[in-house]
Amino acid sequence: MGKRYLKILAFVCVFLMAMQVALAAQAADKPNVKILATGGTIAGAGVTSTTTVGYTAAVTPVDKLISNVPELSQVANVSGEQVSQVASESMTMEIWLKLAKRVNQLLDQHDVDGVVITHGTDTLEETAYFLNLVVKSDKPVVLVGSMRPGTAMSADGPLNLYRSVILAGSKEAKGKGVMVMLNDTIHSGRDVTKTITDRVDTFKAPEIGPLGFFTGDKPVFYREPLRKHTRHTEFNVMDLTALPRVDIVYHYAGNAGTMIEAAINAGAKGIVHAGTGNGSIAKAEYPAIEQALAQGIVVVRSARVGNGIIARNGEANDDKYGFVASDNLNPQKARILLMLALTKTNDVKEIQQMFWEY
Repeated sequence: MGKRYLKILAFVCVFLMAMQVALAAQAADKPNVKILATGGTIAGAGVTSTTTVGYTAAVTPVDKLISNVPELSQVANVSGEQVSQVASESMTMEIWLKLAKRVNQLLDQHDVDGVVITHGTDTLEETAYFLNLVVKSDKPVVLVGSMRPGTAMSADGPLNLYRSVILAGSKEAKGKGVMVMLNDTIHSGRDVTKTITDRVDTFKAPEIGPLGFFTGDKPVFYREPLRKHTRHTEFNVMDLTALPRVDIVYHYAGNAGTMIEAAINAGAKGIVHAGTGNGSIAKAEYPAIEQALAQGIVVVRSARVGNGIIARNGEANDDKYGFVASDNLNPQKARILLMLALTKTNDVKEIQQMFWEY
């Protein structure tokens, strides 16, 4: 009886060891993806299953987001960190810097293959473009959100998260810059913008189009971003504790420069003018604009239109006044590039070159 027991015990030990080896091999075959959570609708909750507006954002912690999608364990070795817990309209520069530094630290590790960042959709495009300029790695970084809270009967967050993890762990996504993935569509963080207030197909790159799509659980790419990004940029945030103040001034009929004066008085180092049409500046605004320029404040011409290239020396004499044309960056993204540019230089010619390159 003793010998038989020992044989059974030995068999069980061998079986368990074999299982451990098999599980270790299975884990080694899967990519290691880190999920950094910042809050947003994807971490939101509503009163009922039909609540898709008026819900509370940023209440579900990262561990719960992960456990709510058990299928994640089938496609990657996943772990999570809570970087912040805010609705994205409350995103701050301090959170950006903290997030960027943590992403760079993680991607520098040999045991991290990619990073997914859960984020609210209101400022998701801004965070994506900021990271696109300051992440120093070719490894995939994917921002993901949702338009419906996790408690909704047709919540889009779980599938978005699942496919974002697949994307972050895929070899095909390497070198594509920081990406945004919602609604089975893969976008460049530079080009994408939120276009609809409340629908799941809100994120688009109207003129340029997406990088690719998901077909089933497979990411398929059709183009690559050509503007410099990630490790090919000159920006380094690892030693930064703050970013220069840059304000956006939105032009409207009858605007006489009051908001420009407010930006000057608030201590802005740069101003992005969201002009009409091709970045037009009204005559009544020029006295305040000239006051800003005289104080060394860099002025970038963008457009409230949201799409299209700002023609240098088109609707304003950029050479005469020393303006910077924003290329095809919308005002909120022009602000991000100007903030980072001002950490390097105040020379408007150098800054203009950055807008052509990034």
